[in-house]
Amino acid sequence: MPYEYLLFVLPPALLAMLAQSMLKSRYAAACRAPASITGAAAARALLDSAGCQHVRIERIAGTLTDHYDPRAKVLRLSENSYNGRNLAAIGVAAHEAGHALQDAQRYKLMVVRQLAVPLASLGGNTAMILIMVGLAMQAMHLAMLGVAGFGLVALFQIVNLPVEYNASARAREQLEKLGFITSEQAPMVRKMLSAAALTYVAGTLAAVGQFLYFLLTVLGRSQRR
Repeated sequence: MPYEYLLFVLPPALLAMLAQSMLKSRYAAACRAPASITGAAAARALLDSAGCQHVRIERIAGTLTDHYDPRAKVLRLSENSYNGRNLAAIGVAAHEAGHALQDAQRYKLMVVRQLAVPLASLGGNTAMILIMVGLAMQAMHLAMLGVAGFGLVALFQIVNLPVEYNASARAREQLEKLGFITSEQAPMVRKMLSAAALTYVAGTLAAVGQFLYFLLTVLGRSQRR
């Protein structure tokens, strides 16, 4: 593997490891902190208070597999987030409910993110193949299409980052407003959500790093032709 590639991908990879370690530690600590309500109940109250009674809440398997499906208008919560009566449960559930609020209020970056999902998925699946074939065949136009694919992935990550931070901000605000967490409990929830957000920062840097590496590689090959 070229050393230049490591320069682009190693720092984000190290940041991702740090973020995952922080998230695991802070999530575990928040799981041990009791709350007055379950995650599912907190999410339901948050959604209803914002006029989102149409959004359903479902339980799914796994740990931290929580997500909001904007197409089905369904909030899917993992076991602890659904039934857990702790700060981790209500923090994660409220974060995902924050995405539902973004969707209902047509938060601009949320709309852009949804439009970018299929493009980023297509670009991520075909980018490396196009670059490898293009470089092998000296077909730089084909390789540049692959670079554009990585660019779509990077663009998605860049747009996704503020969407995630906004959802966390909404979660903390609504949890305090509805009285589900106290001012003493708020810092623990904030730290857990901040660690989760840091994983998205690492993902964004990794996507941008890959895009820049392959862009410079293909441009360099083109100039040497």
